[in-house]
Amino acid sequence: MGFADQRFNVNLSILFTELPLLERPAAAAAAGFTAVELWWPWVDSPAPGRSALDALKKAIEDAGVRLTGLNFYAGQLPGPDRGALSVPGAESDRFRANVDAAAGFAQSLGCTALNALYGNRVEGADPAEQDALALENLVLAARAADRIGATLLIETLNQPESPLYPLVSASAGIGVVDKVNEATGLGNARFLMDLYHLSMNGEDLPSVIERYAAKTGHVQIADNPGRGAPGTGSLPLEDLLDQLKKAGYDGWIGLEYKPGERPSAEAFGWLPREARAAR
Repeated sequence: MGFADQRFNVNLSILFTELPLLERPAAAAAAGFTAVELWWPWVDSPAPGRSALDALKKAIEDAGVRLTGLNFYAGQLPGPDRGALSVPGAESDRFRANVDAAAGFAQSLGCTALNALYGNRVEGADPAEQDALALENLVLAARAADRIGATLLIETLNQPESPLYPLVSASAGIGVVDKVNEATGLGNARFLMDLYHLSMNGEDLPSVIERYAAKTGHVQIADNPGRGAPGTGSLPLEDLLDQLKKAGYDGWIGLEYKPGERPSAEAFGWLPREARAAR
């Protein structure tokens, strides 16, 4: 099989960031891609005005690319935050204010995957209370996703880079997926398997794939070390994606890596141009 047999999209919140937001969809299209994903792009506004939403929607449509994944509001990304939904007070309020806005924007573009970052542990807050708040908000998110026919994704990050984030193993992420599905009865919560984050946690990636491919709703990749393009580190990403395919995963592979000291358009040499357009 190999890279040519996968469906790739480009994360426009980590690639093409040398360009203004509204220019990134066209840049991805010019590089040969037909699908993109995004973190919530308005880090200071969980519910931006109609003009901002319409401008991004138009940029995506004019570029002729498909939006296949969108994060709910997660605070300052990139930055110190790692989510909002389990953070008591203003941040969880912002997350709740964002749920319908994010779902509505996703629906307007036919996007069927919404990613909810769990949120950091907060000094002085009881972890059990944070987990209860997280489940409450994830249930809201799952129901909103269900209304638009979308999947709710739960992501594991890595402990070295996100020491306050509690989901730093595949099993922890899967545990939350199972709790949300049990609470809602909808079955639309799925695992976001980020191979870079899992490798940073020292996990046995072939074993993770074998155990959890059936509960995986999205995959993201970057090489390790360095979080660069495939081939810049030591992860056998082509083999791992082949294993995922053989295990039954046929969804999107999100390119969520750093381009390095070069324009993003030059960071795709590992992937033949004819393999960039989703078939």
